[in-house]
Amino acid sequence: MSFFGFGQSADIEIQLDGSDTRKMAEMKTEDGKKERYFLYYDGESVSGKVNVNLKKPGSRLEHQGVKIEFVGQIELYYDRGNHHEFTSLVKELARPGELPHNTSFDFEFNQVEKPYESYSGTNVRLRYFLRVTIVRRLSDIAREMDLLVHTLSSYPEMNNSIKMEVGIEDCLHIEFEYNKSKYHLKDVIVGKIYFLLVRIKIKHMEIAIIKRETTGSGPNTFNENETIAKYEIMDGAPVRGESIPIRVFLAGYDLTPTMRDINKKFSVRYYLNLVLVDEEERRYFKQQEITLWRKGERLRRPLQQQLMAQQQTLQQMSLNNQQSKFPQSHPQGQPPEFVSEEPNERDCKKLHSVESCHQSPQMTAAGAEPPSPQQSQSPMHEEAPEQLPTNPSPQPQARQQHFIAPPPQPEPELEPIDDDDTTPKLPSPPTELPNSIDSPEEEFLEAEGGLPSEEEEEDVDEREPVKSSSAVTQEPVPVAQ
Repeated sequence: MSFFGFGQSADIEIQLDGSDTRKMAEMKTEDGKKERYFLYYDGESVSGKVNVNLKKPGSRLEHQGVKIEFVGQIELYYDRGNHHEFTSLVKELARPGELPHNTSFDFEFNQVEKPYESYSGTNVRLRYFLRVTIVRRLSDIAREMDLLVHTLSSYPEMNNSIKMEVGIEDCLHIEFEYNKSKYHLKDVIVGKIYFLLVRIKIKHMEIAIIKRETTGSGPNTFNENETIAKYEIMDGAPVRGESIPIRVFLAGYDLTPTMRDINKKFSVRYYLNLVLVDEEERRYFKQQEITLWRKGERLRRPLQQQLMAQQQTLQQMSLNNQQSKFPQSHPQGQPPEFVSEEPNERDCKKLHSVESCHQSPQMTAAGAEPPSPQQSQSPMHEEAPEQLPTNPSPQPQARQQHFIAPPPQPEPELEPIDDDDTTPKLPSPPTELPNSIDSPEEEFLEAEGGLPSEEEEEDVDEREPVKSSSAVTQEPVPVAQ
């Protein structure tokens, strides 16, 4: 309000960059109400715009300079005259002169250090704020904007459990245990209480979370205790050997991280207070300090995006597995060990041996069979798989018995079958019909080792003329001399 020309003749507005998308958080004020502020973290830049709007259009605003400050300070309520500033950064927006019309100024505090977390307690307040000041001769025009700062911590390396035995001599001995000594603000406290000795009549037992705020130092130290939560965990008299479970959820309470000697001005600590009340209303308690820390929140994507990402991951994994099994260097995309093992006519011609396409007579006589997977593997030890040859044999049984086919020969010779072989070998189908199906010598030759090749037939014709059967008359074939 302007009185005889004195007073504020302009309004100051502070706009932060990204205010539409920036997260906000709540914090208590001095009167106990909760207000929402823009949330920042340590090392994050603070930038925006300052708008100076003149109240009277057409007038001019004389000033001695325009500046903006980023301030972090500690206020002790019992010493309100002194503000302890631990961070103070100043940016000059305009030099001394006049503002003929509404003006905007851009500002930026790059990577500001924010060592402590914002806090508002019973006797102390730690706050961060922006302050814009238009310096004038008689009275300055100022505007402040509070910011909220959270300090994130990583998971502690050492987080031992708490286990302690307490009690009254010859009256009460209890042993309590908590699963951890350091908890984040959304954690769950899990523990148990075990009664070793009970000689007093206990009526009920409760556990409470207590916040202790310490301000000042030396003789001017003030402690303020505040009970955050209280649970009754037992009702009735316990007996020896009884165990009481404990489970406390911290997410539903307004907690702050543990603060120790913040700028040598104040501390905030948390305790678990175990209280036992007997029938005469006497209270027995034991306090145990715990450490609270703030954990970074996860940014969760929508459910549809999560499902799509999982499907893409599974498809990529299956594709990688197929590529690892079937390398691209093979012409057909399959390794040589997956080639069909059934013998064919081409393999028989390549090996130049008819016997290599069939089972060995020795294996048949001995009754050998390929070992089953149950027989080839021991129940206690797993055997190493046999390395398959690059050119697999067409007979799988011969490969399992380490049978190596003979190298190809230009003109193989037929070997007579041993007399000891009791199982006769089936003859292979002839490629051409014989001259006489009733010839006893040719039948014996077929039963002995199969039909000879074309070259061998010519040799047989030269050496011995074929005898005609008595049933079929046949003219002798002339042989060229």
